[in-house]
Amino acid sequence: MDFRCKAHFVANGSTTDKPSALTYSSVVSWDNVQIVLLVAALNDLDIFACAIGNAYLNAPCKERIWFIAGHECGHEMKGRVMKLIGALYGLKSSGASWRKMFKDFIVTYLKLTPSRVDGYMYYRKASKPDGTPYYELLLVYVDDVLAISHDPKKIMETIEKRFEIKNDEYGPPTAYLGGELERFTIPGTNESPWSLLSTQYEKAAVANVETMLKEEGREFKTESGGKAQRRNPIPSGYKPELDWLDTTEECDPEHHSRFQQLIGILRWAVELGRIDIHIEVAIMSQYSANHRVGHLETVYCIFHYLKHNPLKRLVMDPATPAIDRDGFNKTANWAEFYGDVVEEHPPGMPEPLGKSVELFAFCDSDHASNVVTRRSHSGIFLLAQSALIRSLSKTQNTVDSSTYGAELVAMRIARDMIVELRLKLKPIGVPMVGPANVFCFCNNQGVVKITSIPKSTLSKKHNSVTYHIVREAAAAGILRVAKEDTASNLADALTKLQTLDRKRELLGNLLYDY
Repeated sequence: MDFRCKAHFVANGSTTDKPSALTYSSVVSWDNVQIVLLVAALNDLDIFACAIGNAYLNAPCKERIWFIAGHECGHEMKGRVMKLIGALYGLKSSGASWRKMFKDFIVTYLKLTPSRVDGYMYYRKASKPDGTPYYELLLVYVDDVLAISHDPKKIMETIEKRFEIKNDEYGPPTAYLGGELERFTIPGTNESPWSLLSTQYEKAAVANVETMLKEEGREFKTESGGKAQRRNPIPSGYKPELDWLDTTEECDPEHHSRFQQLIGILRWAVELGRIDIHIEVAIMSQYSANHRVGHLETVYCIFHYLKHNPLKRLVMDPATPAIDRDGFNKTANWAEFYGDVVEEHPPGMPEPLGKSVELFAFCDSDHASNVVTRRSHSGIFLLAQSALIRSLSKTQNTVDSSTYGAELVAMRIARDMIVELRLKLKPIGVPMVGPANVFCFCNNQGVVKITSIPKSTLSKKHNSVTYHIVREAAAAGILRVAKEDTASNLADALTKLQTLDRKRELLGNLLYDY
């Protein structure tokens, strides 16, 4: 990816009437991409990828569109009235038309069933040569397709018979949605799961920033220009909220747009695995609507860090992490308080097949980290086995008067993320070990107590909704809680600005430097 644009013969959809039918078309979530990479490693499956050429043109046009042919339609057709029959790029309904057309093909010819949670993720029951049953999976991101199977070539051959595949190429993926995919041998093991990198994406992004600054007669370096800044994305002790209080001037329209563009690039780098800059990108994203020169200069510092720390590899490790399970309350009886509450299961779920997974969550909060608004910052890592599926670093919506309240809010967000992940795994038949195999770690003893000891009471009534929803999840066997010290809590990297050495200490088992 080099951020260049490609020319297409397209329609100007802004000049057409709004269709009466729904035209929205989403894509598969990035979480599900990471999930299938883990499932492939767990069950020893292969992955093939392909891109459909001129995808939209394969679908019928849902709108009544006519135009007068120009020279691009050929000399014989020039000046004639033409009716559009293909879903030309640019029309309001083209995305939805292609989605429906390709979905019908997948269901009819490939005999795959769409997930009830994510309609762009498909599955079908299959067997390995030794008779072991499992589910083949297919992911669709507009025209990019991933097939997960013991023999994904057959799926690609079926697709090739109906659609043109770009460059007539399909096979093990080397890139997907701007990121790079590689097999990676975990040190000290024989495991070679898939890993995610964003090296080429970051290289192109950094070059883009260097060009921007060069056009302004500036060099791409920090104010200090020292080695210390290359080791930290943001200067130690920096408070962006103080820049907002008239410390620096407001950005002009050009630099206002540039700030938003750069934040968008950095946010996608985080999605591709650069969790070492997640907290920095999160706190700077708060100022996208009203930022100042100081904020833009700080964003340049993050790109400066990326330039000097380019290789970070997120590994979809299928191993079960070694944790101390003695900290969990295994005898808690919640029936007196919540009755026979059980986890909800969506109807029509497939039979679980393949190797099972355990879920782990690390959550933390930095109480009143914003010195102006006094709002706290939540940080959460959500893992399946040893593979990171999702991370969150976000300022809380409310102000809490104590660390206890801020940690409880972070725990409630972690609970929501856990429920969401479980609902994504069930519709594709991924088994989970027992009803109570999701573990949350937080470093506040008060929060651990109320979510692991049924008779614990709540003293602050304004936290009652959060209090009960987390306890109910514990009663239903969705999660159980143990205390994790700050020194070893991975989520500490998502709530506070850390040095590179501290980040390596916390994230070393998730993010590899080679």
